[in-house]
Amino acid sequence: MPAAPNSPEDTSPLYLQLARQLAADIRAGTFRVDQALPSERVLCESLGVSRITARKAIDVLVEQGLVVRKHGSGNFIAPRIEQPTSKLASFSEELRQRGYVPASQWITRETGVATVPEREALGLPRGAKVARLLRLRLADGVPMAYEHSALPLSVLPRPQELDGSLYLHLARSGAAPVRAVQHLRAINATADMASHLQVPEGAALLWVSRVAHSADGSAIEFTQTWCRSDYYAFVAELRSTP
Repeated sequence: MPAAPNSPEDTSPLYLQLARQLAADIRAGTFRVDQALPSERVLCESLGVSRITARKAIDVLVEQGLVVRKHGSGNFIAPRIEQPTSKLASFSEELRQRGYVPASQWITRETGVATVPEREALGLPRGAKVARLLRLRLADGVPMAYEHSALPLSVLPRPQELDGSLYLHLARSGAAPVRAVQHLRAINATADMASHLQVPEGAALLWVSRVAHSADGSAIEFTQTWCRSDYYAFVAELRSTP
């Protein structure tokens, strides 16, 4: 439980001070994922704040995606994935390192003629075919991302046989990517994506486009991922030049 937010140096509203303290505790791991946040009544009694202050502080945490409000049950710590933008790793690897159980719900695993964006990203000629993967990525059973991947057939000739981590499969066949270029931007969820990700249509998502390359420089993977912004964040560490 945080200390009572009443710093004379902090002139911001009391509910924001409380929200910042709770957010710091959540990010520090004081609360576990899916653990219930102390109720408004408990916060009021333990910290000596009003019910309105406690409620507004919790509202801030919900808006920030740190807390999920479950009607009739209370407020719970939200699963949250923070992925560094400087590290090339699979979705499954990132989740396992953070203590989550990764899973994939396959939508399609097929081959087809490459689209114009796929040809341009992978450097393929007109009429070339690709392996195409469409799946829902989950962490502890929670839908986190909607992912579409295309790979040259020379890299993944039988996509129907893929089960589990794509990068682990590529590593076993000697075609693991060694570098990638990513682009990120904010978009709104279409009706189809919203249905898969269990969010309202038009909800904010993080769109990530990745082109991964093998050791010889060939483009071997073009993946577009639509991530839930309430659970997923990308982190970049910046350093000044000496």
